Amino acid sequence: MKLHRPIGIFDAGIGSYAIVERVRAAFPAQDVLYFADRASFPYGAKSPQQLLEVVQRATAFLHDQGCVAVVLASNAPSVVVLEPLRAAAAVPVIGIFPPVAEAVRRSASGKVAVLGVRSMVDSAAMQAYAAAHRGAGEVLLVNASALVELVENFDFVHRPQATQAAIDRFIGELRAAHPLVDVMTMSSTHLPWLKPFFEAAAPDVQFLDPADSVLAELAPHTSAGAGLTRCVATASAELSLEDFNTALRALGTPLQAELVASL
Repeated sequence: MKLHRPIGIFDAGIGSYAIVERVRAAFPAQDVLYFADRASFPYGAKSPQQLLEVVQRATAFLHDQGCVAVVLASNAPSVVVLEPLRAAAAVPVIGIFPPVAEAVRRSASGKVAVLGVRSMVDSAAMQAYAAAHRGAGEVLLVNASALVELVENFDFVHRPQATQAAIDRFIGELRAAHPLVDVMTMSSTHLPWLKPFFEAAAPDVQFLDPADSVLAELAPHTSAGAGLTRCVATASAELSLEDFNTALRALGTPLQAELVASL
């Protein structure tokens, strides 16, 4: 498949497909190369240096494939290593960040929660980011890595009742400990797939999607192509290409991922 000046979009799993859909809707003529680096899953268990190494390899791969800009469609490495990644990359790199300032603006209580993977919420970079954007609000950083698994293993499609029960427990425990939190950011690209479950668990809480800011930053790099999307993926013994393509079909997409060697 020949792509015209494609935009590269990647992370370590199925989560970033939500960003692909948003880009497709906003820029229908744009060609996209979607890369799922499944061999590097999960980002959330990696140290900052490990994160930087894997996203550098992925960005270099997408540049070699002709991408004119790259979306790092994962909150954790965006917060933790985006600046050194940008410094080393041969193409513009756009990250995705927790919308902390927007969450605080929308909050009646001034108390908000950022849901994300462990490596992000435990990082000094995220603590500094929250401090810089919270204004007079209070920001709770919450490890939601267990919920990411509900998307990556596709329980949210195949076992919706069990998924709802797991999210009910998670949100219930969070709100029992922090009853004034009234806005939460879904700060892993996996988590917006779970938004209906979040809203059922806490209908009085606002759940924000960090992807909204990506489209505005991406716009200057877009161009008119044929509106094609090519999907490529790495795989591991635990996360096969076949399973990934099954997941894509379950989402109703016509994409069929091609296997590339581990980077």
